[in-house]
Amino acid sequence: MDPASGSASSPVEVTEGCGPLILAMPHTGTHVPGRIFELLNAEGRLLRDTDWRVEQLYEGLAPNATVVRATFHRYVIDANRDPTGASLYPGQNTTGLIPLTNFDGENIWNEPPGDKEVERRLKEFHAPYHYALGEQAARVRKEHGVAILYDCHSIRSHIPHLFEGVLPDLNIGTNDGASCAGEFEKTARRIAEASGFSSVVNGRFKGGWTTRRYGNPSAGVHAIQMELSQGRYLATETPPFEYDAERAKILRTVLRGLLGEMESAAMKLAQGGPA
Repeated sequence: MDPASGSASSPVEVTEGCGPLILAMPHTGTHVPGRIFELLNAEGRLLRDTDWRVEQLYEGLAPNATVVRATFHRYVIDANRDPTGASLYPGQNTTGLIPLTNFDGENIWNEPPGDKEVERRLKEFHAPYHYALGEQAARVRKEHGVAILYDCHSIRSHIPHLFEGVLPDLNIGTNDGASCAGEFEKTARRIAEASGFSSVVNGRFKGGWTTRRYGNPSAGVHAIQMELSQGRYLATETPPFEYDAERAKILRTVLRGLLGEMESAAMKLAQGGPA
């Protein structure tokens, strides 16, 4: 879809599942309303910082999961940022609620949004996404006694402006253990370490606003973020960011196992046993 001319009927798409797992996808959308697209410069219009093909990567891996996906691009407004504009990583290079630069620190706007435009986008895009996500978290928690919110992300493997060197393949974030029961973090760590891929827990990416807002183990909602290196499933990390099914095959196997164990652990926890 051409972001300049395409349209999205809703800022969020929801597919309800019958299990305890919720897959959140705040950064896979590429829709940019025409009035906003016209304000982006040539670099901004590349939409370089999309979580490219993540919905394709996860397709079919957790058949019982609920999926909540933002259709709008993060340059419109970032659904994984605090609506107050507070930084997730104070003192480190990052992008804000409405990014002014891309991940390389390059300007993306011919005309950046003012305060009134920020408020407009909060109401039009950010709030509906989180309303839907909150509704699904409450529904799943009510139906199963527990909900696992798994926040799906990916990023280019080499971005010197954000981190040194090459990013690990699997980056697990639990807000330093605060967003989920310890057993869920241990399960993710164990599977990642046995996968053959490089991995880290609570490294450069500890979990965004979604993980930090919804993760409340004492209330039965456990949140975990997975940031994947795009080099492990894309043919190239440059435009057109094509999906490589052969390269993705092993990663999909690992993710299928991880999601399955998360779901099983959630059911055990709901039944009163250890996760």
